[in-house]
Amino acid sequence: MQPLIDHARTFGQRPEEFAKLAEGQSPQVLFITCSDSRVVPALITGARPGELFELRTAGNIVPPYVSEHPTSEAATIEYAVEVLGVRDIVVCGHSHCGAVGALVRGDDLTAVPAVRDWLASATPRPAGAAEDPEVAEGVQSHVLTQLLRLRSYPCVERKLAEGRLGLHAWYYEVHTGAVRTHRPQTDTFESL
Repeated sequence: MQPLIDHARTFGQRPEEFAKLAEGQSPQVLFITCSDSRVVPALITGARPGELFELRTAGNIVPPYVSEHPTSEAATIEYAVEVLGVRDIVVCGHSHCGAVGALVRGDDLTAVPAVRDWLASATPRPAGAAEDPEVAEGVQSHVLTQLLRLRSYPCVERKLAEGRLGLHAWYYEVHTGAVRTHRPQTDTFESL
């Protein structure tokens, strides 16, 4: 913890670099990814403060849209699309994902009931080989499911129909740093 504290103490000693951020934000991209500490959106994309609006959830899950019981995730998506006017949404899954791996393998999650219930209620079990430690096929299938979910959000559906929003499925390999994007024409994940 001490190195993090030391960095935080010195971080604010360059106010001129951050003064413009007080004027507001205008990110062009909503980046939805896993809470996993190995996935760092700004590092992957090279984004500076104010350039990405991030939504991080266990397993980069986009829960079903339910207007009667809004979720934090739904509120974040709606705010990004309607208020901030993002032009693109990236759903980025990653190799070695614990959440997707647990789903693919059908792990017993009784020791972590909140995790178990979140995964069970939020997303269907993805396809994939249970013996694959990278869970590549499972994660890629899962990311595409989350993109389909996004399409059901009223604000996303409307902006897509207007041609004012793009959706992107990415797969990040934590062990290589490579990023692959889904190409709908071939239904494959290929290098960016």
